[in-house]
Amino acid sequence: MNEDLKTVAHVDLQRYLGTWFEIARKPMRFEDATARDITATYERDGDAVRVVNSCIDADGKVDVAVGQARPVDASNAKLEVTFLPQGLRWIPFAKGDYWILRVDDEYRTALVGEPGRKYLWLLHRTPRMDFAAKHEWLEFARMRGYDLGDVIYPSQSGQVHREAEAAD
Repeated sequence: MNEDLKTVAHVDLQRYLGTWFEIARKPMRFEDATARDITATYERDGDAVRVVNSCIDADGKVDVAVGQARPVDASNAKLEVTFLPQGLRWIPFAKGDYWILRVDDEYRTALVGEPGRKYLWLLHRTPRMDFAAKHEWLEFARMRGYDLGDVIYPSQSGQVHREAEAAD
């Protein structure tokens, strides 16, 4: 699909901060397809957002990645994210697009993607989401050109893991 991917008109970053549970996603090489209890926690970090992604990997170990996101325009709906170490975050080609395609009025559910439609995440504030609502949110993505044939639905126990728990 060659049509430009549209984001929401504006994101209130203060309301977006906090912990989100991954309900569904398209596969990506950086994330274990069998990972479970996947969360993303966003915290204010000056003019940026600190990103803490965590999960339980295939070996049953806590895996945590810490990165940084920065809005690329005043809408706050398009961000660039990097998970490089602090001293290397200036490298431009090591940043990924994080576009908020849809967020509900209560900031309880969000759909995030990127302009190439290769990656997609359905996030929710609780570890479970009603089947009909999940289907409706993913249908929104499908109608915007996302192939949903390979979507992964990670298992969620409701646990949120922190950096201190990560295996060395």
